This record gives sequence, C-alpha cells and structure tokens, in this order.
Amino acid sequence: MDAAVRVTFVADALAAAVARLDAAGVPEPRADAEVLLAAALDTTRAGAIASAWRPIAADAAARLDALVARRATREPLAYVLGEWEFWSLPLVVDRRVLVPRPETEHVVETALAVAPGARRIVDVGTGSGALAVALARELPAARVVALDRDADALAVARENAARHAPDVALVQGDLLAPIARGRVDLVVANPPYCATAEIAGLEPEVRDWEPRAALAAGPDGLDVLRALVPQAAGVLAPGGWLVVEVGQGQAERVRACLARDGRLAETRTVRDHAGIERVVAARRTGEGR
Repeated sequence: MDAAVRVTFVADALAAAVARLDAAGVPEPRADAEVLLAAALDTTRAGAIASAWRPIAADAAARLDALVARRATREPLAYVLGEWEFWSLPLVVDRRVLVPRPETEHVVETALAVAPGARRIVDVGTGSGALAVALARELPAARVVALDRDADALAVARENAARHAPDVALVQGDLLAPIARGRVDLVVANPPYCATAEIAGLEPEVRDWEPRAALAAGPDGLDVLRALVPQAAGVLAPGGWLVVEVGQGQAERVRACLARDGRLAETRTVRDHAGIERVVAARRTGEGR
C-alpha cells in the first residue's frame, strides 16, 4: 500500500509563515503573512484567507517561502512586494527609495488646499516620485518637475511616472539648483529629517534597508530643510507656496527658519492622524530679494 501523501493546506502555510515572522520580530506577523500569502497565490488578501482549507500548490508554497524568508530578515514589506500604494496609486519601490508613508499624503492634501491653481510645480527629492505623480494626477493642467540628486532614485520615479503621470519631467540635481528663480507656483518636499544620532534607534526595516541619504539630515535633522527654505523662496513666484513634511517636534524650528528668511509668510501647520505637526506650508511674499 502506498504511503499516505501529506497535503499542506493554505491555512497550514499561513500559520507557518506567521510563526516564522513572529520569531524574527516582525511587528505585525499575521498581517504581513496574509499579504505575502496573497502575493504568492496571486490573489487578494481576502481571497487568500477564503482559500484557507484548500491545498496549496507546490509552486505557490515555494513562492511564499521565498517571500517570507526575505521579510524575516526585516526587509520592508514594500520592498519584498516590489510595490506600495500611495494616494491610491500602486508605486514601484525598492531599496533605491524610501517607502511612501501614509503621513506624506498630508503633503498632497495641503498642497491642493493652499495652491489649487498651481501650474508650475516642483517636487524636491522626489524619491519614488510619489508626490510628483499624485499632484500631476490631481492637477492635470500643471507642469510638474520631479528633482532628485540620486540617479538610482530617479530611475524608480521614472517607472512610476511612466505608469501614472507620463508628463512629469524628471531632472537630476541638488535641491532646487536646476530651477529658474521666481517661476514656480508650488514647491513640495518630503526631505530627510532624522537626526543622525536617531538612525541607530530606528526599526530595522528603516535603519538597515532604506537609503540613509533619504533619512539623515545632520545633528538636529534640519540640515536639508535649512538649505531648502532660501532656495524655495528664490524659485517661488510671488504668492507661490512651499509645502514640506517635517519630523516630530520640528515644526516650531521650521517656522522659525521661515521667519528668519523673511520671504515666506502666512505659515500654516497641519497635524497628521496621530496629532503630530507633520506638514508646514508657507506662502512667498511679493517682495523680491
């Protein structure tokens, strides 16, 4: 008599994945395991759960094992999947760029609120292109330029722009150096804002995987923002807006930086869903300098 063939069900594979991720210290092992299972089965998360008591095919089991192995190293879920959603748009992401965060959507919301008629928009340090693509979709009459000094990041942004907003112009350059003075209606940025000493205490997904240059900004995390403010004041047309994401506890110092420059006024601050002052916006005055 032939030996009984052991059947592995989807539920068994999921339980094993959860246990492996939990042992690796992944913060939400079940949620991540369900997402990875869905990817391995080429279905939705709900579809994967609904398939719990069906046998899992060998090729799907192998795919799941490979995905879980990557996540168990604390590689960000977004990198493992190769795609992450921002502003309801699926964006290509990998180690060349930061993973787009939900709180960064407040930059888009704020920009649309303060400058709904913007026609010349610049996204500084575009990374994956998330802000540039989202604004190009929301303001189709605008000319959007996405800047980044890193060629690898621009390659990722180019993929996302080609998919969602092919008219976005991608330019390599340091901050706003490539942009003509006094010609822009809106500058947006999610700049590096972590203090250098903070990096060691970040979650492994961030500390060990995301690009350091997109995270760290000097002893107090404001080196890039301090350089950006006068450059933004220079390229913005009178009435134009600067909208930037800032780190926890930084908004007051960013407002002080704007005040010292003197060309950006009508400062507004927006809190994220956790109540943190997350976005600072300021309007270019009519005074030239």
